[in-house]
Amino acid sequence: MEGVSAVPVPQPRTADPASAPDPAGSRRSLAAALLLGAAGATVVLLASGQTWAEGDAATGGGALPLSVDGRDVTGVPAALAVVGLAALVAVFAVRGAGRRTVAALLALSGLGAAVSAWAGASDSSALDEEAARTTGDTAATIGALSHTGWPYVTAVGGLLILLAGLLALRHGARWPAMSGKYERDGTPRPGRTPRTAPDPDRPEDLWKALDRGEDPTRG
Repeated sequence: MEGVSAVPVPQPRTADPASAPDPAGSRRSLAAALLLGAAGATVVLLASGQTWAEGDAATGGGALPLSVDGRDVTGVPAALAVVGLAALVAVFAVRGAGRRTVAALLALSGLGAAVSAWAGASDSSALDEEAARTTGDTAATIGALSHTGWPYVTAVGGLLILLAGLLALRHGARWPAMSGKYERDGTPRPGRTPRTAPDPDRPEDLWKALDRGEDPTRG
């Protein structure tokens, strides 16, 4: 009698620790992105309202002190900070390619805010326009021109938004998303019990169904 050869029994695969999900790391990256994005947008919006440049406009009666804030110099950083805040919220409402697109928008908003603020740090055209408007002389000159550090603070806020966007691009695939009433397989979410049809013999059930906007005559 021929010997029966042993049939190899497939062994269960062991999970690769390197590819296993890391809930703690996901939570940390999520918290960091939220903190960086919110803090960066707040810094940009606040710093954009501060004085960026100062100087004296020469007039017939002497020198007129003038100053301009960040929004007079450029409104780009504040506008992009608002876009970044919207993208930070929207990143949790989408998944897959949509989440990567929104994360990229978040990062670009921060980069644009930082670059525009940095470029406005040495801008003097807004102060020239303010001098012409105040004195009524389009040829008015600005003396003792100086710039404050607020443009650089604004740029730092933009970099924080950029970091939030980069974190969303790198780790966003593992972050939770806003879920609907039902999961993809059509089953209700855990903890929710499906409503039963109202009992036609119980008038109070019919009234409750009408209050919910349901049709109690449906089976």
